[in-house]
Amino acid sequence: MIAIDFSWAIALYAAVSLVLVFSVWVFTRKEKEKEVTIEPKFIWFCSICTYTYINTKEDTISVCPRCGSYNEAHPDRKL
Repeated sequence: MIAIDFSWAIALYAAVSLVLVFSVWVFTRKEKEKEVTIEPKFIWFCSICTYTYINTKEDTISVCPRCGSYNEAHPDRKL
């Protein structure tokens, strides 16, 4: 029989348990592919400062976050 001190037995048990839990976590975790798509109707171009920004509200007039000017939706843009 192998003689082992009680504190070493507890440390060995804790280490094996942690390695086992970490291994299960690493191999069962599933990375979800995040597909980010933005519809062209939400992309706005400021006519004053030429800043490109995203506004998810379906308005015909938007305020530029950089310069504060009002921008109108382009006629070819579908809302």
